[in-house]
Amino acid sequence: MGSLKRGKVINNVRVFRRTLDMTQEELANKVGVHRQTIISIEKQKYEPAIGVVLTISEVLNKPIEKLFYLEKETND
Repeated sequence: MGSLKRGKVINNVRVFRRTLDMTQEELANKVGVHRQTIISIEKQKYEPAIGVVLTISEVLNKPIEKLFYLEKETND
Protein backbone atom coordinates (compact mmCIF):
# COMPACT_ATOMS: atom_id res chain seq x y z
CA MET A 1 0.00 0.00 0.00
CA GLY A 2 1.45 3.36 -1.04
CA SER A 3 1.88 6.24 1.35
CA LEU A 4 -0.09 9.43 1.00
CA LYS A 5 1.81 12.58 0.11
CA ARG A 6 0.70 15.63 1.98
CA GLY A 7 0.44 18.77 -0.10
CA LYS A 8 1.39 22.20 1.15
CA VAL A 9 -1.22 23.94 3.29
CA ILE A 10 -2.45 27.11 1.60
CA ASN A 11 -4.68 29.67 3.27
CA ASN A 12 -6.92 32.61 2.44
CA VAL A 13 -6.72 34.26 5.86
CA ARG A 14 -5.42 37.57 4.47
CA VAL A 15 -8.17 37.74 1.84
CA PHE A 16 -11.02 37.21 4.30
CA ARG A 17 -9.42 39.40 7.00
CA ARG A 18 -9.22 42.26 4.53
CA THR A 19 -12.84 41.82 3.43
CA LEU A 20 -13.75 42.54 7.06
CA ASP A 21 -11.42 45.59 7.06
CA MET A 22 -9.57 44.00 9.99
CA THR A 23 -5.89 44.58 10.73
CA GLN A 24 -3.47 41.79 11.53
CA GLU A 25 -3.24 43.18 15.06
CA GLU A 26 -7.03 43.07 15.51
CA LEU A 27 -7.23 39.49 14.26
CA ALA A 28 -4.33 38.46 16.48
CA ASN A 29 -6.02 39.99 19.54
CA LYS A 30 -9.32 38.25 18.80
CA VAL A 31 -7.60 34.91 18.17
CA GLY A 32 -5.31 35.23 21.19
CA VAL A 33 -1.98 35.09 19.36
CA HIS A 34 0.80 37.54 18.52
CA ARG A 35 0.56 39.70 15.40
CA GLN A 36 3.70 37.97 14.12
CA THR A 37 1.80 34.66 14.18
CA ILE A 38 -0.87 36.09 11.87
CA ILE A 39 1.85 37.50 9.60
CA SER A 40 3.53 34.07 9.41
CA ILE A 41 0.23 32.31 8.71
CA GLU A 42 -0.66 34.75 5.93
CA LYS A 43 2.78 34.37 4.35
CA GLN A 44 2.34 30.56 4.32
CA LYS A 45 5.37 30.21 6.65
CA TYR A 46 3.48 28.72 9.59
CA GLU A 47 0.76 26.08 9.79
CA PRO A 48 -1.25 26.84 12.92
CA ALA A 49 -2.55 24.27 15.39
CA ILE A 50 -6.17 23.19 15.01
CA GLY A 51 -7.29 25.34 17.95
CA VAL A 52 -5.94 28.46 16.24
CA VAL A 53 -7.50 27.39 12.94
CA LEU A 54 -10.90 26.93 14.60
CA THR A 55 -10.67 30.32 16.31
CA ILE A 56 -9.65 32.10 13.09
CA SER A 57 -12.58 30.42 11.36
CA GLU A 58 -14.95 31.65 14.05
CA VAL A 59 -13.55 35.21 14.14
CA LEU A 60 -13.63 35.58 10.34
CA ASN A 61 -17.01 33.78 10.16
CA LYS A 62 -15.78 31.46 7.40
CA PRO A 63 -15.70 27.66 7.25
CA ILE A 64 -12.26 26.11 7.69
CA GLU A 65 -12.39 24.71 4.13
CA LYS A 66 -12.60 28.27 2.76
CA LEU A 67 -9.67 29.43 4.90
CA PHE A 68 -7.27 26.49 4.66
CA TYR A 69 -6.77 23.81 2.02
CA LEU A 70 -4.11 21.46 0.69
CA GLU A 71 -2.39 22.41 -2.52
CA LYS A 72 -2.95 19.63 -5.02
CA GLU A 73 0.08 17.49 -5.78
CA THR A 74 1.05 17.23 -9.43
CA ASN A 75 2.52 14.03 -10.83
CA ASP A 76 5.26 14.99 -13.23
